[in-house]
Amino acid sequence: MTALPVIDIGPLLTMDDAAAIEHTAATIGAASADYGFFYAEGHGIADALFERLEAASHAFFALSEAEKARIAMVHGGTAWRGWFPLGGELTSGRPDRKEGLYLGEELGAGDPRVAAGWPLHGPNLWPEGLPELRGAVEDYLAATVAAAEALMRGMALALDLAADHFATGITRHPTLLFRIFHYPPGGAADDLGVGEHSDYGLLTLLGQDAHGGLEVRAADGSWIAVPPRGRALVVNIGDMFERLTRGRFRSAPHRVINASGRERLSWPLFYDPDFAASVDPLPIPATTRLLPRWDGGDVHGAGGTYGEYLIGKVGKVFPELAGKALGDFTQ
Repeated sequence: MTALPVIDIGPLLTMDDAAAIEHTAATIGAASADYGFFYAEGHGIADALFERLEAASHAFFALSEAEKARIAMVHGGTAWRGWFPLGGELTSGRPDRKEGLYLGEELGAGDPRVAAGWPLHGPNLWPEGLPELRGAVEDYLAATVAAAEALMRGMALALDLAADHFATGITRHPTLLFRIFHYPPGGAADDLGVGEHSDYGLLTLLGQDAHGGLEVRAADGSWIAVPPRGRALVVNIGDMFERLTRGRFRSAPHRVINASGRERLSWPLFYDPDFAASVDPLPIPATTRLLPRWDGGDVHGAGGTYGEYLIGKVGKVFPELAGKALGDFTQ
């Protein structure tokens, strides 16, 4: 197959047509097992909201380096928020040809998670004089979280679990991390916007502009282009979901090559478990069609809390968190 499946997730938003819900969940389960990626249409996010976000994102990246540096990640502390410059992030040991803005759920000092000192929780950093960016991000985030919740209902049903299995469990208070990435044109022929990698969380919902560049590695080792399909979201399974399902769902490696000759924007939402949730394997039968991990990793290693798992991952690129345990932030 040279193209990803396209799934209308509308029935999972309304939950009022049993036959359509069953069909959608089965289709999601098959795509998650075979590819780990699919397009999601019928997600309920208005075109006008995408347009607002795209315009505000272009306005931010058009600011001078000095203006963007006022909200650089060094100012975000352990909340892990803010701007990083072109080449400021490494994937697979090489600098990516992109710059970006790290954001997440807006949490003030009074939030108990912030008061407890949990990393990756806290306030966002916003540029001065660009209020339209905050408004567009917060509206888009709310709409995309609703789509993520619908998808998680479908994922649960696909695994023969109750539709609310995740909503009443590990995603009761999800960890929400959001990014805006800017890929400039040009660069050397072998420059990668993002090097080959897999996402370490639960579920990623990606919005992208019209210029494309995302590619997914299929189980046979070939690369599948993932061009924009209107305003459809690109949904992919993360490493944690693969671990929770003991490999039944596939976390596929992917990369970005911006060969469009134009600026490219993308907006990934990482919808992940509650930071304090235990991430034990799901109560489902073991699969008989386990696909090997692209990196040879162990998909049976779930356990502990999601926060401990995430700190272990993030600590590799965020030294302030390296070696920390969740208890270090709750005493």
